Amino acid sequence: MRARSQALLDAAYAAGVRYVDAARSYGRAEEFLGAWLSSREFAPGAVTVGSKWGYTYTGGWRLDAKVQEVKDLSVDNLRRQFAESRALLDDHLRLYQIHSATVEGAVLRDAAVLAELQRIKETGLAVGLTVTGSRQSETIERALAIGVFDTVQATWNLFERSATRVLEQAHAAGAGVIIKEALANGRLTASGAEGPVLELAREYELAPDVLALAAVLDQPWADVVLSGAVTTEQFSSNASALNVVLDDALRARLQDLAEPPEQYWFERARLAWA
Repeated sequence: MRARSQALLDAAYAAGVRYVDAARSYGRAEEFLGAWLSSREFAPGAVTVGSKWGYTYTGGWRLDAKVQEVKDLSVDNLRRQFAESRALLDDHLRLYQIHSATVEGAVLRDAAVLAELQRIKETGLAVGLTVTGSRQSETIERALAIGVFDTVQATWNLFERSATRVLEQAHAAGAGVIIKEALANGRLTASGAEGPVLELAREYELAPDVLALAAVLDQPWADVVLSGAVTTEQFSSNASALNVVLDDALRARLQDLAEPPEQYWFERARLAWA
């Protein structure tokens, strides 16, 4: 796993990728990433690393585990996980994010958490949040009003476009916008793409993942688009989206693929853990 992850990171770096996304709950991701950065002797700043706190991985490398991760957005967990992330990533860590904040949860009203994030920010790191669920827009609006956050990471893809307006606003206000789940957790890949997506991809002679990522890269407010590739072959396909230019006719047809957010998140919850 270590060798495969480092081969993937080498391929991404060679292709020009300079932002890497990790989290405390991504198994040994921070450990592997930190070892790669050290072994390549990158100076701090050569690669920008963003990581996240809030979940602890409990799956033990078993897909049939009843509980894969445990969420805890308390200030005590923030302090503990930030120390763990910093120990593994050292000065390469430049962005620390709340993992999966929601408007229904208490984290954006937790004075202790917000104060601790402000303290982290004053050490020179950027702080941000990732959002999830059908009320992403409301969560982002609340976060922007707080004034602490430098970045927002949200789900946006051909099926889930509901946060478009607020992401445009975040970008215009100077916040960095990071897009996750651009391939809809596999629903926009060759193995999972559905009829209308496959038809459009064939018509334009593109792989479904390339078409999906090109649509996200086409958004002027999207500063960073995460790949999520786990093999060098997947990354190579993903990266070819950088060379795709959409025309107005294709943009209009892609717009028609959007689903109501409640439907999208219902379908997402039904996907198997992988």
